[in-house]
Amino acid sequence: MRISVLGSTGSIGTQTLDVARVRGDRVTALAAGSNLDLLEAQVREFRPDVVSVHPARVAEARARLTGVRVTGDVEEIAVQDADVVVGAIPGLAGLAPARAALEAGRALALATKEAMVVASTLVWDAAARGGGRIVPIDSEHTSLYQLLIGEDLADVEELIVTASGGPFRTGPADLSGVTAAEALRHPTWAMGRRITIDSSTLFNKGLEVLEASALYGLPLSRVKVLVHPQSVVHGLVRMRGGNVKAHFSAPDMRLPIVYALGAAPHGMTRPGDVRAAPRLDWPGSDFSLARPLEFFEPDFGRFPCLGLAYRAGERGGVAPAALNAADEIAVEAFLEGRIGYLDIARINEAVLEETPDAPLGWDDLREADTWARARAAELAGAPRAAGVTS
Repeated sequence: MRISVLGSTGSIGTQTLDVARVRGDRVTALAAGSNLDLLEAQVREFRPDVVSVHPARVAEARARLTGVRVTGDVEEIAVQDADVVVGAIPGLAGLAPARAALEAGRALALATKEAMVVASTLVWDAAARGGGRIVPIDSEHTSLYQLLIGEDLADVEELIVTASGGPFRTGPADLSGVTAAEALRHPTWAMGRRITIDSSTLFNKGLEVLEASALYGLPLSRVKVLVHPQSVVHGLVRMRGGNVKAHFSAPDMRLPIVYALGAAPHGMTRPGDVRAAPRLDWPGSDFSLARPLEFFEPDFGRFPCLGLAYRAGERGGVAPAALNAADEIAVEAFLEGRIGYLDIARINEAVLEETPDAPLGWDDLREADTWARARAAELAGAPRAAGVTS
């Protein structure tokens, strides 16, 4: 299989290349940002035809990377001829290449959460125009898709995504003194710094709720969250007849990546699309099911960011984009020690309340993102500002 990887030096990108290495996939293109050291190692091993880097690093990359064409245009990488394009560039930076890939009719294995959270209608429009296909990589959404194969959505009562609960599920009772080092100690997953903090506040789970609603067309009221500390059940589907289906797997992102790569060229139409894929025994992936499993309702009072995501989704328009942008700035401020842990939710709420109602278009999206970042930065830099600190 020929694959191109957008965001090759990030967590999902490097794990995708782990999978490609074992499967023997042909990596035709790589898109990175500024991590030229890692990109250089990837180019030496996988020998892609073309790579993209941040425009400011093109000259340096061309001097370092021999035998490969270097561009500063990530959208050029997105439309390269490949069986699957892996979209793993985080944030709004991942939207333009995802749109380009879909408009070019590519099969997109999508890990860029923001695409569906802040711009789902625009992304689906791009897919409709170009004939592109979308398969989610995120473990929860891949599990839901596998559970929904063969089912009529009219028979689905609700979708359920699971959350580990993060490092603060059971304590401390007072989260005001939580440090960045404590919040970064996720009990299950090894992820980037922002997503790890978002997992500790359950904001990331809120984004996954919005993503599930956008991917499968169910209203937010029918997308629920269960806290599941063992992190081996990644999604559940409750049918109208009362049955509940659950998806089990080890907490290893390479497993949903394998599924997405196998399913994307066929649009995930049936299990037979990936039935012939080889079994890949990652360390720890052959986990035992003989263990106690626990499920709890989420505590919206303890984790207000989860409720804010639902509120933004119900408002629609540019509200999810503004909330997502505000959170990125607030998390950065927390990691830098400029605000407290509880200020993340307070800044997010303040920005969401101030976000004007506006229709969703590409220009509106960019304007809302820019405004929300500036407003969140203002709030983060104003100690004891109204609505920001207690």
